[in-house]
Amino acid sequence: MFNNRTKIKSILDAGETGREVTVMGWVRTFRNNQFIALNDGSTNNNLQVVVPLGLADDDTLKRITTGASVKVTGEVVPSIGKGQSVEVKANSIEILGDSDAEKYPLQPKKHSLEFLREIAHLRFRTNTFGAVFRVRHSLAFAVHQFFNERGFVYLHTPIITASDAEGAGEMFKVTTLPLNSAPTLEDGSIDFKEDFFGKSTNLTVSGQLEGELGAMAFSDIYTFGPTFRAENSNTTRHLAEFWMIEPEMAFYDLEDNMNLAEEFIKYLINYVLQNNADDLAFLDQRLAEEEKSKPQAERNEMGLLEKLRFVVDNNFERITYTEAIDILLQSPAYKKKKFKYEVKWGIDMQSEHERYLVEKHFKKPVIVINYPEGIKAFYMRQNEDSKTVAAMDILAPGIGEIVGGSQREERLDKLISRMEKMHVPVAEMSWYLDTRRFGSVPHAGFGLGFERMVQFVTGMTNIRDVIPFARTPQNCEF
Repeated sequence: MFNNRTKIKSILDAGETGREVTVMGWVRTFRNNQFIALNDGSTNNNLQVVVPLGLADDDTLKRITTGASVKVTGEVVPSIGKGQSVEVKANSIEILGDSDAEKYPLQPKKHSLEFLREIAHLRFRTNTFGAVFRVRHSLAFAVHQFFNERGFVYLHTPIITASDAEGAGEMFKVTTLPLNSAPTLEDGSIDFKEDFFGKSTNLTVSGQLEGELGAMAFSDIYTFGPTFRAENSNTTRHLAEFWMIEPEMAFYDLEDNMNLAEEFIKYLINYVLQNNADDLAFLDQRLAEEEKSKPQAERNEMGLLEKLRFVVDNNFERITYTEAIDILLQSPAYKKKKFKYEVKWGIDMQSEHERYLVEKHFKKPVIVINYPEGIKAFYMRQNEDSKTVAAMDILAPGIGEIVGGSQREERLDKLISRMEKMHVPVAEMSWYLDTRRFGSVPHAGFGLGFERMVQFVTGMTNIRDVIPFARTPQNCEF
């Protein structure tokens, strides 16, 4: 069998000597025609392979270059070199794939994140992105484990949909009609009756509405899948394609919703603290070096690991939207006119406002509840004050909003009234309203942007660096 190999992480973790192993991976460096730093992606730590004199001919030695892939069989022996307890003394070495050292873009030196985005097909081989995407994997696994332990049903909601859950209208159209000669109606609009689905369809912005249907039968469900926004935002916080985790729970109110969301975030962070110690230690050091290049006033007060432990060990602050606005209006930043965007009751708080509350005022994650109804979606439960809805956002240090959710409006008459007020087509949403017609119950849910969670846990400042293949305006490589 060709692939009778042992992963480098298990060799380094075990530290056992005196056994024969076969390892395969990519060459990071090759020194003195004798020492190979080999990496297979299972860990950031390289395995040193010692090539004894005379084992390989000159032609083979010349092919052991940075980026080349090799298969090595040898004995695990104690290492006298710095940085590792064991190494492999090679008995045989085979070149699996050559790499021209002159042309290989990833030389053994530090590369900027901007440069690595330009060669995103190779950036997985670097320490930074190796750590980021192993952490991303662990977070994804922990998502499923969390909900499975609590009896939730994993529901696959559609990627192609005819509804706009958010009402923002920033959607990608899905069509098989010829773009240069699409059939039209008398008013000049496109006649979608001749399209594949017989109606206008788009890529989903959220699985929430369909998730609510599942919650009305299974009590507790969650979705975890790709969502899309055709928002022309070239920022470090936005993607056109991203992943969302959206649980929906029957028999929940706003407080239940907040409790679950806080428990969920802490669970995810705890999981990676326990299972990705090496990767987080590397990212912690990387962030510390990055912070040194910033002006003192812009530096984070906590290191990455310190921040993650702080979030896990402390209760999130809980305030109303009205209290949040009052805090902003009384803040030195507002009085010194340091906010770019205005502050007054009724605004949709900007990232700078959210980050002030989290990073300067409370210095920990904050849950803001009871937002003005005018800035929130039609499905959120109306509060008794007739001005606010039972919405909640969780704000995190460094990135602002990480979770958005609400108690859903379970009262049919109030939901229809709100839909009409916001020009949501009531007749087309009859399927959704049936959950209120037949056995309606108080229920709630939230959405967590997975990439923002990965950003928070890894300390990466650009969201394009925590998704394997970023989809952004004017950018759709691979």
